[in-house]
Amino acid sequence: MKKFLFFVLPFYFFIFLPLKADEGMWTLYNLPNAVYETMKQENYELPYGALYEGDDAIKNCVVNFGGFCSGVVVSPDGLVFTNHHCGFEAIRSHSTVEHDYMLNGFVSNSYEEELPNKNLYVSFMVEQKDITPYLDSLGIQAMTRDERWLFLDSIENAMLKDIRKQDSTLRLEISRFYEGNKFYATTYRDYEDVRLVFALPKSMGKFGGETDNWMWPRQTCDFSVFRIYVDPKTGGPAKYSKDNVPYHPKKWAPVSLQGYEPGSFSMTIGYPGSTSRYLSSYGILERRDARNKPMYETREVKQAVMLRHMRADEAVRIKYDSKYAQSSNYWKNSIGMNKCIDSIGLIRQKAEYEQQIRHYQDSTGFLMGKLDFKLLEHLYQKRFAAMRALTFYNETFGRSADEMTRRAVRVQNGAIINGKEGKPKSYYIEFKNNTSEWDYDTDREILAALLKHFREKVEIKYQPDFYNVIDHDFKGDYQKFVDHLYKKSKLMKSDKKIYVNKKSYHRDPGVVYGESLVSALADITADITSTYDSIDFQERYLCAAKLRMEEDVPNYSDANFTMRLSYGQVGEYLLDGKPSGYYTTAKSIVEKMDKASENYEYEAEPIMRELLSVTDFGPYTDKRTGTLQLCFLSNNDITGGNSGSPMFNGKGELIGLAFDGNWDSLSSDIFFDSQLARCIGVDIRYVLYMMEKWGKADRLLKEINAK
Repeated sequence: MKKFLFFVLPFYFFIFLPLKADEGMWTLYNLPNAVYETMKQENYELPYGALYEGDDAIKNCVVNFGGFCSGVVVSPDGLVFTNHHCGFEAIRSHSTVEHDYMLNGFVSNSYEEELPNKNLYVSFMVEQKDITPYLDSLGIQAMTRDERWLFLDSIENAMLKDIRKQDSTLRLEISRFYEGNKFYATTYRDYEDVRLVFALPKSMGKFGGETDNWMWPRQTCDFSVFRIYVDPKTGGPAKYSKDNVPYHPKKWAPVSLQGYEPGSFSMTIGYPGSTSRYLSSYGILERRDARNKPMYETREVKQAVMLRHMRADEAVRIKYDSKYAQSSNYWKNSIGMNKCIDSIGLIRQKAEYEQQIRHYQDSTGFLMGKLDFKLLEHLYQKRFAAMRALTFYNETFGRSADEMTRRAVRVQNGAIINGKEGKPKSYYIEFKNNTSEWDYDTDREILAALLKHFREKVEIKYQPDFYNVIDHDFKGDYQKFVDHLYKKSKLMKSDKKIYVNKKSYHRDPGVVYGESLVSALADITADITSTYDSIDFQERYLCAAKLRMEEDVPNYSDANFTMRLSYGQVGEYLLDGKPSGYYTTAKSIVEKMDKASENYEYEAEPIMRELLSVTDFGPYTDKRTGTLQLCFLSNNDITGGNSGSPMFNGKGELIGLAFDGNWDSLSSDIFFDSQLARCIGVDIRYVLYMMEKWGKADRLLKEINAK
C-alpha cells in the first residue's frame, strides 16, 4: 500500500510525512506508543520498559564516547566498543615512529598494558525529562537568543546544584528540542579514566580511506576497544590513577554470533550529533551555498598540502593522521550533501511543503502575525554573504588551524595570561613545546595556501587588514609573509615567557596578525548577529506550525547529541539501478587488496590478506551464506555522532557497530530519503574474528563471551 501511494502522489508529499518505519531519531524516555507498536510489528521482542527503565535497560550500556561519538559496553569488566575512527586520536597520541600503534595496531595482554588517555571520557545517560512547562512559565519563549542562553545557563546551574546534593558524580545539561519549542533536562554520569585496549592497524581500521568513505560496498573493520576504570573504593568515576580498577556495570550488551538476514530487525541507540530536518527552504539554500561549498573548497586546499607531507615523512604522518581524517570526513560529506540537494530538487520540494503550511496557517489562523515566510526569506538573504565569509573564516583560521594562527588567536582572548594579580608588568604568556603535534614545514605551507585561497574567495569588506601588509611589504608573496611570522614572532618561541605589557609585544608580527583576525571576525559576525534572533524565532514558529498541522501522528526532534533510538531492517537498496547487496564478504576485501598497486588506500599487511583468504572462519561464519560477512546495510536513521553506535537485533543483542552512511543519501541531515538512506555497520563477527586471529586477544574474547 505504501509503495503504491508513493508513485501516485507528489514526491514532496512523502518527504515530510512524519512517521516511517525506518525514519526517526526518538528519545527513549517518552518513546511514542505508536513507534513501539511498529517496532514490535517489525520483530522487536522486548517489553517497552526494557529500553529505558531500571538497571537492566538497554540505555545503560550505551555511552557518549568522548563527546563526539557513541559506544557500547560489552563485558562485565567495562570493555567498550566504538569505531576505529572514534579512537583515532587516542591511538595516534600514543604512537611514535618507534612504536607506531596507528600503523601497526595495538593489543594489550593485561590490565597493566592498557593505555590511559588524557581528556577522554565516556558518559552514561541516567535520566531525561521534559522541563518545557516550567521554562514556559518563566517566559522563555519570548526571550532573545542571548537571553535564552544566559537564562538556561542559570537554570542548568541551579538544577545541577540540586542533583549533586544527592550524587556528586552527576552532570546535568538542558538541551533544546523541536527548534526550541521544547526543552529536556538530561542527567549524565561521566567516567574520566578510559584506557585503550585494542586497535587494528590503520590499514584495516580505515580500509579504503577516502576512496570508500561514505560509499558502498564497504569492507572497513572500523572498531577499537577501550575500558572504563573506576575508583577501587567507591566503584564510581575517578580521575586517572594507577590504582583504579575496571568498571563493573550492572548492564552490558550481550554479543550475538547469530547474524541477520534481509528484513531482520535492526536498532541503533547512540548520540547523533546534529540534523536540520525542520529547516526552511531558505535555510537549506544557505546550507548548500554559504556553508557546505566554502567548507569543501577550503578543506581541499588544506588536505592537499597535508597529504603530500604525510606521504613523504612518517613522523609527519603520525602528527597529522587525525587532523587529516577529521577534515576529510566532512569534506566529502558536504560535497555529497550538495549533490543530493540538487539531484532531488530538495529546495524546491521544501518550498512546496511550506506552501501547505501557509494554507494551514491561513485556514486556522495559527501563528498568524508571527510566522512570516517573506520575512524569513529576506533575513536569510540579508546575511548570506556574511555567513559565507564566516565559513571561509572558520575553515581557514578556526578549525584545526596551523600553530601560528592558533597561538595568535588564543592570546587575543586573554585566557592564557599568567602573572601576579594587580601587577600588570608581571603579566606574561607562555606556550609549551608541542612540536610533537605539528610540523614546521607542513604548517607554514598550509597557512600560505589558505591565506591565498581566503583572499580569492572572500569579498574585500571581510578580509583582515594584514593582506595590505602582504601586498606592500612582501609583494603579494604569501609564503614569505608566513615565513616571517614563524621566524620573527615571539609567539612561536615555546617555553619562554612573553610579557604582554611591553611595547615590543604589541609590535610583534604574530600579535598584530592575531589582532587583525579578531577584528575581521567582528566585522563578519556583526552582519550575522543582527539577524540571529529574528531567524531563530521564524524557524521556531515554522517547526511549531508543522507540529500542530501533524499533531495526530508522532514527530521526532532533530538530533542534538542526546541519546536517540532509530529502528528499521537489514536490507539492500537500488544502487545505480541495480540491487546493492546487503552485506560484503571476505572475498570482496581480498579483491580490493589485489588492487593496492592502483590505489594505496587498499594496501594492507600480508597477514591481513592471509587471514581473509581462508575458507573456514569457524564460529564467525554466517550460517546462511557460509562466509565471513564484513559490513552490512540497514535503513536505520543515523548521522554524525552515531559513529560507534551499537546495532541491536530484536532481542537487544549486539550484531554490529554503525560507522557510516551512504553517498546516495548524504542529504539525510536535512531530508531522510527512505528509498536510499542506509546505515553501514561493521559486523560484530568480523570484529571478533580479527580480535582472535590477528590480535590473539583470547582474554578479551573470553571476557566478551559472544554466543
